[in-house]
Amino acid sequence: MGSQVLRSLLSICLFLCLIIFSPNLASAALRPNYYANVCPDVESIVREAVKTKIHQTFTTIPGTLRLFFHDCAIQGCDSSIMIQSKGNNTAEKDHPDNLSLAGDGFDTVIKAKAAVDKAPGCKNKVSCADILTMATRDVVSLSGGPSYRVELGRLDGLISTSSSVNGSLPKPTFNLDQLTSFFNTLGLNRKDMIALSAAHTVGFSHCSRFAARIYNFSRHNKVDPALNKSYVAELQSLCPIGVDSRIAVNMDPISHKKFDNIYYKNLQQGMGLFTSDQILYTDFRSRPFVNLWASNNAAFERAFITGMTKLGRVRVKTGRSRYGNIRQDCAAFNS
Repeated sequence: MGSQVLRSLLSICLFLCLIIFSPNLASAALRPNYYANVCPDVESIVREAVKTKIHQTFTTIPGTLRLFFHDCAIQGCDSSIMIQSKGNNTAEKDHPDNLSLAGDGFDTVIKAKAAVDKAPGCKNKVSCADILTMATRDVVSLSGGPSYRVELGRLDGLISTSSSVNGSLPKPTFNLDQLTSFFNTLGLNRKDMIALSAAHTVGFSHCSRFAARIYNFSRHNKVDPALNKSYVAELQSLCPIGVDSRIAVNMDPISHKKFDNIYYKNLQQGMGLFTSDQILYTDFRSRPFVNLWASNNAAFERAFITGMTKLGRVRVKTGRSRYGNIRQDCAAFNS
């Protein structure tokens, strides 16, 4: 009898662990049109706010897209990246790996939240996590990329600490195995990773993030041989030795203001800014996807939508969870 009770308890514990830690089960409550009966126009409200912000500054596009990825990768898609540090409590956004996040990404969510809260019946009914998700879809589509249905129903997280960022983000020096392993921890596969890497078709990076590739590759005072020689010369002119390494360079040298599949065509020409970009072409295991999506934009967009949908499900807080709520201010926990 005792062993039967023990087995029952173990089964219950296993079931609870699966609910808490499985990305698929945790996201089961997400669905399109989640706010249909509460704030039916929320998606159009967010889109108009995003459109206005893009007209003010293009940085809105890459800033919002990168903010979404960092948020989901660290503690799940719960807008914990939005929290401002207070007193001795250092939040995620102030970790060194997040200091380069563009302020326009944060501002986009804050302004979209204000617009939503002004609508009748919508005040404090839509989470910041969902607003960031919708805004990310909108910056992609408004810059020439695909539009897609977003799943909604996330709650905002109750924890945001700098220490949680440690080891939670991929590095620009990662090889294919490291990239694949990292995305696997999020419940995404290699195909998803290669598709989502195309987010680098918009936005910029700082010279310090890739300087070693153009000046001191493998610490031998030489250029990374995987790089296009003309591209190296261009990068060296933009990032000369001794000049402020915080200077920004476009990630995509061809069409940095348009979300498209040129990213993959650049890789074919040796114009991937990071090692983690160019490896997608130089490694024979990932090259077929690069070649396919460089020639077939529709196939790329389908793969990107799949990847973004899966990313948006990572460790979400839903329902009446004690792990989340709907924040009144996206940058601060409810009092």
